[in-house]
Amino acid sequence: MFNNGACRCSHGGACGPRSETEAPLSDNAARYATIHKDPSSLAVPPNLADYDAACAGFSWKVAHRALSGLPNGEGLNIAYEAVDRHACGPRASRVALRCISKAGERRDYTYGELAASTNRFANGLRSLGMDAGDGVFVLLGRVPELYVAMLGALKMKCVVTPLFSAFGPEPIATRMEIGDARVLVTTETLYRRKVEALRGRLPRLEHVILVDAEEPGEGVHSWRKLTQTASDAFEIAPTDAQETALLHFTSGTTGRPKGVIHVHEAVVTHFATGLYALDLHDDDRFWCTADPGWVTGTSYGVIAPLTHGVTNIVVEAEFDAPTWYGVLAQERVTVWYTAPTAIRMMMKLGADALKDYDLSALRFAASVGEPLNAEAVVWGAEAFGLPFHDNWWQTETGGIMIANFASMDIKPGSMGRPLPGIEAAIVRRKPDGGVETADVGQEGELALKSGWPSMMRGYLHEEARYRKCFAGEWYLTGDLARCDGDGYFWFVGRADDVIKSSGHLIGPFEVESALMEHPAVAEAAVIGKPDPVAGEIVKAFVALKLGFAADEAMRKELLGNARKRLGAAVAPKEIEFRANLPKTRSGKIMRRLLKARELGLPEGDLSTLESDER
Repeated sequence: MFNNGACRCSHGGACGPRSETEAPLSDNAARYATIHKDPSSLAVPPNLADYDAACAGFSWKVAHRALSGLPNGEGLNIAYEAVDRHACGPRASRVALRCISKAGERRDYTYGELAASTNRFANGLRSLGMDAGDGVFVLLGRVPELYVAMLGALKMKCVVTPLFSAFGPEPIATRMEIGDARVLVTTETLYRRKVEALRGRLPRLEHVILVDAEEPGEGVHSWRKLTQTASDAFEIAPTDAQETALLHFTSGTTGRPKGVIHVHEAVVTHFATGLYALDLHDDDRFWCTADPGWVTGTSYGVIAPLTHGVTNIVVEAEFDAPTWYGVLAQERVTVWYTAPTAIRMMMKLGADALKDYDLSALRFAASVGEPLNAEAVVWGAEAFGLPFHDNWWQTETGGIMIANFASMDIKPGSMGRPLPGIEAAIVRRKPDGGVETADVGQEGELALKSGWPSMMRGYLHEEARYRKCFAGEWYLTGDLARCDGDGYFWFVGRADDVIKSSGHLIGPFEVESALMEHPAVAEAAVIGKPDPVAGEIVKAFVALKLGFAADEAMRKELLGNARKRLGAAVAPKEIEFRANLPKTRSGKIMRRLLKARELGLPEGDLSTLESDER
């Protein structure tokens, strides 16, 4: 897979010399240098073999033609592209979904069976009087009914919103209020515990469908009874590509969650990025570990793999290394899309935990959710025999925008290069509301030129908030980054996370990456702490790996290493040890929550909080 040369990676490849345009590396420079790829030696020829040629010849109009479209030219519907076009062809008997329960039981749906099941649910919605544009919310774990409900509702042209099943009552009610929920699909336990008492706040909620109840009551229906008598034939109505399909919620630093609107045309991006960024091939067995309550779990845990007609592995259980390694081995997973948090948890256990598992089928591994530290990229190569390919995107972009591709050199710590069809730039805002492009290597705000199919079409009920995201044709992401001379982008931090200390602008990710290079560190998060002299000083919160003591000697060692690595102006002045760091369910460390607690400020929206051990 990699060029010959000296390297510590277990795959036997090479970490070649570092380019002068790369971000600074640790003292152990050879270990973090560019991982050179030789596309001709890959076991499966990559879909994107020549990056420059692919970008030069790409157009979204041509990408659209890779999909079928509804019969008789009646538009574009996500569910048709994901299910029905395969069910009508040679993939009808191929396993589309393999759902593995917490108990390890497997339940398969072929594309033909998935088409019939989603048709029955669509007909069930029709029998309840649902119309195109009605809000269908799905509050379930990663069980088969979640996927059937989402796709069936998309066939009905309803607006689908998947919710995290671990949400509490308040965030559920808030999102259903904002999204004008008319239908909720959930379990009896979740409904009784989290929704029933709040129905007075949800006047538009007419129907609740329980997947595990037989006689629920007035306005509350049994999934089995609703779908069992429904026809398994359903004709999708003409669908304009610009009709709203999905409503995802994302939390800002202040205020209520934002409802991000995506349309059926987004499926063009899902397909194209599955092809190029995840390198999906026809016979792949694909596993995205994200929950569909997060946009990754919808775009790449449901839509992208199904549009490619591959077998999509769905695992109900949360992270547990032996379980996950067992899935990779037993299911012969070939392409794996996971999160930095999970990777760091695996790193805690060490590479020895993998020795009893045959992972030889795995050919490509990718990560998203927050920036992936260089250490994690290199560890992937050492433990799995192939590096983790980081990529970058947002709820607002709807799909992967910047990625490390299967055929291209990896610069550990970099987000990679823009997808074909995506024009990215580092810009600085001007007083007149416009932007100017930053020079190579300079930090600024990451911006994307508008026009890709999965670009959000608005924040629901918040037009002014939506307009503030744009400067002319540029979408301003709110992420600070830099671009090197080779066209690789490097994440610096969120614009509202950047620390200004003694005139220096310090990106949290850079400091966190330096801390992560120490063998004792499992996770790190950095904030700016007010200081009367410097304005702010850098404070780090650190979680250690098992077997390391959180004592004063360790604190001094980490401070000294960081000072040596980063210099006195950038290195943290304080370190606080924590058992774990607070994270969203998508795996992002919540720096703003750490800062609010440090300063005694309001903690804000905690609806996406997954773990929080103080």
